[in-house]
Amino acid sequence: MDNAQLWTRYKTYLCESPKINLTLDISRMNFTDDFISQTKHAMKKAFAAMAELEAGAIANKDENRMVGHYWLRHPEKAPTPEITREITDTLEQIKTFAKDVHRGTIRAANGKKLTDLLVIGIGGSALGPQFVADALGTPRDHLHPHFFDNTDPDGMDRVLAGIGKNLARTLTVVISKSGGTKETRNGMLAAQAAYKAAGVNFSSQAVAVTGAGSELDHTAENQGWLKRFPMWDWVGGRTSELSAVGLLPAALQGIKIDAILKGARDADAVTRRPDIMNNPAALMALMWYYVGGGRGAKDMVVLPYKDRLLLLSKYLQQLVMESLGKQKDRDGNVVNQGIAVYGNKGSTDQHAYVQQLREGVNNFFITFIEVLGDSSELTGTSSTSQLEVDSGVTSGDYLNGFYQGTRRALYESQRESMTITVADVSPRTIGILIALFERAVGLYAELININAYHQPGVEAGKKAAGAVIALEGKVVSYLKSGKKGTAEQIAASLGATDETETVFHVLRHLAASGRVQAQQPEESIVETVFSMV
Repeated sequence: MDNAQLWTRYKTYLCESPKINLTLDISRMNFTDDFISQTKHAMKKAFAAMAELEAGAIANKDENRMVGHYWLRHPEKAPTPEITREITDTLEQIKTFAKDVHRGTIRAANGKKLTDLLVIGIGGSALGPQFVADALGTPRDHLHPHFFDNTDPDGMDRVLAGIGKNLARTLTVVISKSGGTKETRNGMLAAQAAYKAAGVNFSSQAVAVTGAGSELDHTAENQGWLKRFPMWDWVGGRTSELSAVGLLPAALQGIKIDAILKGARDADAVTRRPDIMNNPAALMALMWYYVGGGRGAKDMVVLPYKDRLLLLSKYLQQLVMESLGKQKDRDGNVVNQGIAVYGNKGSTDQHAYVQQLREGVNNFFITFIEVLGDSSELTGTSSTSQLEVDSGVTSGDYLNGFYQGTRRALYESQRESMTITVADVSPRTIGILIALFERAVGLYAELININAYHQPGVEAGKKAAGAVIALEGKVVSYLKSGKKGTAEQIAASLGATDETETVFHVLRHLAASGRVQAQQPEESIVETVFSMV
């Protein structure tokens, strides 16, 4: 297809959404002209299903739960007045609490104003807040954000080292719906220990975001934490960014959360309409369906040409992959669905993996994110955007050139792509992008007949991890009794010969952390003899 034909195709299939300052270009996806008309019936059913979801239908039948993240930015659409009131009341509490922190009404235990924020969570309780904090943060932030988002001791030590002496002036927000998530619990214990070592009362500077009556809720109440905010069972972790999970850290940082909510609400209004050609979320879902044959046969590479959107691909990994990665469809058929997501940023991609994208295995499609503006009101300066690096040419011109050049080079090699174009990176735009992808995921899930709102695979992994920890306890008890042996000998003594490899890995970890002794022979590490230190 020559350039003139591509221009015609661009004009034909460009989706313009002026109400949210967004366009979606699908012209470089090689679907046939009759593809969209052929899917109208399926999309009609998908739109109807999404309308039922927003009206309060039980979407997560495994747990008899509604799925109501759409109500978070439009509380009046909630199915009951009680839910509407809970959303609006919580939002007001978040704003009031953040203002009190910013004004110094709420202070650190030493009487000084709070300067830093430590967010402890994992998965949806960290990925969304991290994405928003990085995308919208400025040197003028009221509180500087830090994250414990794993149970890695070294990772937590690095974060604490970054906070340094400011720990005494750090507010900690612990986020866990169930309150029993081990990674988050471990991070909370590490933070408590660090505060204690610094002579700071943790409870007076700790806030919980959790489900009512959860283990964390009881802990916060019994220990007299500063504040508790709710997480509702009708909000899943990967769609919780516009609940207290994401709004509280953002508000404390100083980000305009009303603008984020407005962006999402405006995007919902556009993407709720059952008008395929004027609905960017519907077109995105159809492109996913087309390019992957309805089976997720191709990966999605997310390439935002703006540094502030670097973490978008990490955020989308959970939203897309946890929602769509399912073994069975709603009818119980084994379908092994999903779309793998990865990404970087432009033009770093040009010096990282575009070589393979252009000439290697063609197992992907690209979603470019183009941001029209070079400068940002967030940075408070436009000097770099106006700097000419060549005569009449700025760094931003190069960035745009690399985007267009990469897109063209990939298309010439039969690599398909679509482009989302937004005006800027602002709170409203971030809300728009969050809502856009949430709706696309929901619509696509309906097209392939899977439940996007449960995650049995995640629960299976948690159970398996729990079994490993339980076995570790038995291994340690065995060694504490004064006995020693190889992994095979210890596993046999514990009646766990079928878990010998697990025992071996547990012992190696314990030895590396100095908690057991290892006598390694020359011939093979599997013959290492372990004993208590």
